[in-house]
Amino acid sequence: MWMPTYILAIDQGTTSSRAILFNDSSEILGVAQEEFNQYFPQDGWVEHDPEEIWSSTIKVVNEVIASSGIQAREIAAIGITNQRETTVIWDRKTGRPIYRAIVWQDRRTADYCDELKSEGLESMVTGKTGLLLDPYFSGTKVKWLLDNVDGAREQAESGELLFGTIDSFLLWRLTRGKSHKTDATNASRTLLFNIHDQRWDEDILQKLDIPKSLLPEVEDCSADFGFTDESLFGAAIPITGIAGDQQAALVGQCCFSEGMIKSTYGTGCFVIMNTGATAVVSEHKLLTTVGYRIDGKVTYGLEGSIFIAGAAVQWLRDGLGLISDAAETENIATENPDAHGVYLVPAFTGLGAPYWDANARGAILGLTRDSGVKDIVTATLQSVCFQTRDLLTAMAGDGIKPDLIRVDGGMVANDWLTQCLADISQIAVDRPRVTETTALGVAYLAGLRVGLFESLDELSEQWQRERHFEPQMKTEVSSMLYSGWLDAVKRVRS
Repeated sequence: MWMPTYILAIDQGTTSSRAILFNDSSEILGVAQEEFNQYFPQDGWVEHDPEEIWSSTIKVVNEVIASSGIQAREIAAIGITNQRETTVIWDRKTGRPIYRAIVWQDRRTADYCDELKSEGLESMVTGKTGLLLDPYFSGTKVKWLLDNVDGAREQAESGELLFGTIDSFLLWRLTRGKSHKTDATNASRTLLFNIHDQRWDEDILQKLDIPKSLLPEVEDCSADFGFTDESLFGAAIPITGIAGDQQAALVGQCCFSEGMIKSTYGTGCFVIMNTGATAVVSEHKLLTTVGYRIDGKVTYGLEGSIFIAGAAVQWLRDGLGLISDAAETENIATENPDAHGVYLVPAFTGLGAPYWDANARGAILGLTRDSGVKDIVTATLQSVCFQTRDLLTAMAGDGIKPDLIRVDGGMVANDWLTQCLADISQIAVDRPRVTETTALGVAYLAGLRVGLFESLDELSEQWQRERHFEPQMKTEVSSMLYSGWLDAVKRVRS
């Protein structure tokens, strides 16, 4: 009997929507990508238009199907991976969003988070969710929308509105309103989900005044989420995998054993360590999160989140016009490996782990008359490595000292950056053959559900290393550069 064998991954990210087609040997057969607009209506506010996210998603899926020369009915399953925490509320009847999507980077609820902290609520929230009271997460964004959009609260209380992170919004649209669901990884980033009993938390919902009717049903990462409406792509394709982008990368890197660690370099940078069945509580402001949930069994992760990584390079290109293409940075840094005392602290939307300073702002420090464009470019790439070291230092403080990181994301195609990461962090770095690990991870999750893959062990056997990087910089040089970074961070803290 004929069986479809292709898997389509929808990778809906912070700056672009992508569709990637895999075969059952995890080989990439086609990629389509579309950037969309970023909106910054006020200082610290970051928004997306959900309709642009939707139209760019449909466009790239159709493009990748057409360019690969396959029929939609040959796709065995779709997996969705997404920018996490980004918040959309839409009308249950019309499907229309009531406001733009409030992006994970957005800091508008910083004051409200401070209010909740002053009420002594952070330990309760952290105990239940593994997260900190920070505007990064969805919960306070939902409250803001209900309190600030005309009529939203009344509509919510009468059951007319739905909330979702981007995965839920896309799923609802793809199934023409038949499926309002999310997975355990995305739920674990909302600030509303108890990661220990795997349920929406009544106490937090009550405190934030969020009606439960808004919330999606929470499934495993590999589950039956629904079928695409036939009118969209020409066939009803099962959607059987959903995971937040960083957790999807954990799966794509096959970090299935306790203690394994991956670091993804996209718009931001996110390090996750697999902590197995134990929800490890950090003493150094790392997050406890759901790594993945398969067959009802939760694997937890310890996560460090950096808000700005690739976005800083984007800023060099679009904001300052110092480069015309991100790829130029590798040549510049290779020619100019020393930033000559220049440090860029990319706190454009505050600082994430381990500082969690919503009001910190970016700065370029250490400039002299001799400083030039090349120093700023090198300092930008180094900032990504310093921030990673911040996270690894926090993990070490929690008694966890990894000796190897698996890296992925667009930035690590840059050999100079990847070597710099090994040097600054003083840790070995492995880069896989397939660096599209976010999309690959959700393809794995979707494929597991429809029987294209048998088990996690089978997936582990498919993982291949492309290159290994060992630290080449002397420890004392690395320590000296890092102490300069810590001094620069101190200067931008609020």
